[in-house]
Amino acid sequence: MKKIAIFLSILVLGGLNIKGQSVSASPSPSPGHDISFEMIPSAGLTGKLLRAGAHVNVHSAGVAEVMEVRVFGLPPNTDFDFFVIQKPAAKFGLSWYQGDIETDGQGNGFALFIGRFSIETFVVSPGAEKAPVVFSKNFPDSAIGAVVGRIHTYHCGLWFNSPVDAKNAGALATVTPFNGEGNAGVQVLNTANFPDLAGPLAFVR
Repeated sequence: MKKIAIFLSILVLGGLNIKGQSVSASPSPSPGHDISFEMIPSAGLTGKLLRAGAHVNVHSAGVAEVMEVRVFGLPPNTDFDFFVIQKPAAKFGLSWYQGDIETDGQGNGFALFIGRFSIETFVVSPGAEKAPVVFSKNFPDSAIGAVVGRIHTYHCGLWFNSPVDAKNAGALATVTPFNGEGNAGVQVLNTANFPDLAGPLAFVR
């Protein structure tokens, strides 16, 4: 279920120069400009996790966007799961599993994703269709989809891949559905430094 974060197509797009424009809690980049923003520790964390963070650059490549995510201050040699989400904090709303980030021995990590990370990022389901059931552990797959109109997903979140890793880092050992197998740990970083209805990805035009 893991997605490959680095694509050979970047070699084709080798001329891209990702120059981030600083984005605060009330960003106003010009339409079409590249942006950069920070992710902050999730509410309820304590200790060393309060020093964790991420810097994100998003560059428009026309038909898609290139997103660079650099995390720091996290537990070393640990797997995390990155999501594009509707709301930064619980209950998160509609969420899309984008890929994985693994930290090195110093607690730093990097991932590069290509997709739609702009004002046109949304989820839609005109009908409730049957869906495959692949995983059936803590959060079983639904056998049927939902009916939902266009809902934009402008926020980002990062979860511990394992509740054991979360507990070892001083966080709650709660099991959540935020990984491929449905047995992830708690959220560690998010974009709650932006309003719920105005996440940072809304400013990529």
